[in-house]
Amino acid sequence: MIEVSGLAKRFRLPKRGSKTAMARDPRDHDGWFHAVRDVSFRCAPGEVLGLLGPNGAGKTTTLRLLSTALTPDAGSIHANGVDLLADPLFARRHIGFLSGSTGLYGRLTARENIEYFGRLHGMTPAHLKQRCDHLFELLQMHEYGNKRADQLSTGMKQKCAIARTVVHEPRIVILDEPTTGLDVMSAKILLDFIASYKALGVPLIFSTHHLHEVEKLCDRVCVINHGKTAFHGSMDQLRHLGGSADLYDAFVGLINQEG
Repeated sequence: MIEVSGLAKRFRLPKRGSKTAMARDPRDHDGWFHAVRDVSFRCAPGEVLGLLGPNGAGKTTTLRLLSTALTPDAGSIHANGVDLLADPLFARRHIGFLSGSTGLYGRLTARENIEYFGRLHGMTPAHLKQRCDHLFELLQMHEYGNKRADQLSTGMKQKCAIARTVVHEPRIVILDEPTTGLDVMSAKILLDFIASYKALGVPLIFSTHHLHEVEKLCDRVCVINHGKTAFHGSMDQLRHLGGSADLYDAFVGLINQEG
């Protein structure tokens, strides 16, 4: 179980010249940009939570806060009863986090990249080999396991990055737009992989702009708008609140209500 309550994070704005004319975000005031203002949600064991919101809503910042890559200005994050803000090392050991950039080492092969991160987590050689073999089978990566990362296609790199994210068998998985830029077949393999985590009893949170992925995989959704939680609940509740049986129209309706 991961529980997030009242998260907030702001960033100092650069000084602007007095003649600069530009549209102001409602989160931009007092010399600060309040990227995340009040985000709360929870994700239970074996549950998939979809994180939705317009571009710039605060989704990526929220996920980086969960991973402890950023420290919040306010709020709390608890995972399986542990305060992650008080014990960030626990988070880094037990959370698998896929950021928006794959971050692979180009001169290493796909398998070497995954093995390297497994060794960083203290995995034994035997366990690491077994885990890599299993992930390569699940993600259909065997044919390019010995190919250098800088020679891989976008889909190959993303699958490699996801394998790297979960090689240490994390208790919580967080994926930031895992299928962006992928072809249909690569996206399906990744979505099937995400779905498999329900059987493992692992809470999985992923952000996406593709509502068909949410409809296919998610047990519940959290909608973030202007840095705040605009909705947290089931798809049926979202449809009801958004005023449409169609998930896309319901999402747009909810965002318009917030506006």
